[in-house]
Amino acid sequence: MTKADIVEIVYEKVGYSKKDVATVIEKIFEALKVTLEEGEKVKISGFGNFSVRQKRARRGRNPQTGGEITIDERKVMTFKASQLLKKSINSKASKPVSAEPQV
Repeated sequence: MTKADIVEIVYEKVGYSKKDVATVIEKIFEALKVTLEEGEKVKISGFGNFSVRQKRARRGRNPQTGGEITIDERKVMTFKASQLLKKSINSKASKPVSAEPQV
């Protein structure tokens, strides 16, 4: 699913213009991005939690040469699904998955 798909689904459900829906979706993603950049967690009830954590530097191996390399420390984003989302996904495991989410 792409951002354009999300805009299309919300447009069909809500009825506002596509331009207005696209602007709102863009602002939502921008707010999420800024919050995560600041190191804060994002919790969306019924969906899950997004957070940023620090990974320390470690040794790795270059798959082409086999030589050892150092992988620099970095920040990674993590997502943990809520129990409600996990339950919803697992209850539909035996049913075909719909391309359109229920909004």
